[in-house]
Order: sequence, then C-alpha cells, then structure tokens
Amino acid sequence: MLPQFDAGRPRRSVLYMPGANARALEKARTLDADALILDLEDAVAPDAKEDARAQVVAAVKQGGYGPREVIVRVNGLDTPWGAEDLAAVSGIGADGVLIPKVNGPGDLDAAAQLLTDEPLWAMMETPAAVFAAQEIAQHPLLCVMVMGTNDLVKELKAARVPGRAPLVTALQMSLLAARGAGRIAIDGVFNGIKDEAGFRDECAQGRDFGFDGKTLIHPSQIAPCNEIFAPDAEAVAEAREIIAAFDAPEAKGKGVITVGGKMVELLHAEEARRLVAVADAIAAKDASSEAAS
Repeated sequence: MLPQFDAGRPRRSVLYMPGANARALEKARTLDADALILDLEDAVAPDAKEDARAQVVAAVKQGGYGPREVIVRVNGLDTPWGAEDLAAVSGIGADGVLIPKVNGPGDLDAAAQLLTDEPLWAMMETPAAVFAAQEIAQHPLLCVMVMGTNDLVKELKAARVPGRAPLVTALQMSLLAARGAGRIAIDGVFNGIKDEAGFRDECAQGRDFGFDGKTLIHPSQIAPCNEIFAPDAEAVAEAREIIAAFDAPEAKGKGVITVGGKMVELLHAEEARRLVAVADAIAAKDASSEAAS
C-alpha cells in the first residue's frame, strides 16, 4: 500500500517552478498543470537557496493551488542545503518531496528520517539509479519515479538526439521497475521550448512507452502535454463498453466474452477499468479547476 498517496490521480503534466521566483510560485496557482514541482535544487543559484526555501515553505503553507498536486524538490543530503530543506518542508502540507540524485534505497531512507509522513518521489538521473531501479521502486515510502533525462545524458556522455535512442534502455528499465512495484513513472523534460513539434513527438513517445506523464519546464508545454497523455475519447468509450459487458449478469464467472465482435479477456477489463478511472479523474480535476476559477 502506498503511503497516503492517490495512485489514480492525473499526472499528465508535472511542471517545474523555480522556488526563488515569487511571481512563478504565485502564477502556478492558475496554471492547468496536474502537478507542480516547486524546485529548490537545479533552478536555484547557491546564494539564493535559503531565500528560496523560505518562499516555498510559505507558498505551500498558504495553499491556494486547488487540485494541483504540490511537490517540493529539495537539494541532496550531500549538499550544504539538503538537511535543512528536508527539515523545513516536513509537515508543511506538501503532497510529496522529490529527492534528487537517488542512487539506491539508502538515499530514500536517509531523506525519510528528516521528514514526517510525506510521500517520496525519486529522481532517476544517474547510471547507479537505473541499475538500482528495482530496489528503489520497492522502497515502502516511494510513490513516484521521475526521469532526470538531462543529467542522464550528461552522465552517459551521450548525444541529445530526436528519438532519445541513447536513453531508451534507461527509460525502459526504470519504467519496468516502477510498474513492477506499482509506482507512478514520469518522463523527463524536453528542453526546446519553441520546438512544439519535437515536444509533441517526445510526449507521444513517453506515452507509448507507458509513462503516466511528463515533467515540463515552461507553461506553454502544459496544454499539448495534457492532450497527448489524456486517454483517447474513443478508447474510453470502448473501455466503458467492455466494463459494462463484464459487469452484466450473463458474464458472471466468465474469463472471455465477445464485445463489439472482438474476443475480450479479463485482463482487458482490468485495463479498461484503469483507463476509465484515469479519464474520470481528469474530468473531476478539470471540473474542480473551473469551479475555482
């Protein structure tokens, strides 16, 4: 069982927001992202770390983010700021804490000792993390694995190419580990803010791999990301038909039935229920956002 965590919550678009930018923290309350990562790590210069920490803590305590999931990315415990970050965000009401540079489950243990009961998110951004993905995914406090593709490219000394061929193995190994442990998996960022075609292609690739959503670096990426990672309307309608067919009295006890001229098994019914649950969760989130606006 995941710790105080809604595994069915939409996480199509997960937007990084710099913790040192007060305007960005305020603007985030109006954006249509499913989740927000208020960042104390990469997006904050060393001399701004303490001020950013205070701003993020105040913003989370103030609330007002509506249905958006609010995550804080702290600095690593091997930095001068990591321990104080964790102590500061403990118990403030964040929906989770994102731990950078996780190389193994021990890194999550160390972070958890300085927190209360916040769900943990893990950055998968080193070769060591990929090789330890199964152990990381099985950590009892972990809920979400986030691909740190920029750091992975750097660590691998790989090329940044369309299609991400150098990263496919790492992406799939991490995704396999996440799915094997029942965790959420979020794809890495796309750096070309003005390259909408390239962004859409990479979103579609991540969706087709099986990722739940994608991390973003700019608000302009939210709408296309939400669109691409949302269940297809036709697929949802077909899923509802499959569910209704299996729930019918005449299908009781059957492992295989015919729906729309196709043979459908119980595994297809399970997938249909997952798809409908995601679609319903997105609709509820959108309705909540509209009511709050």
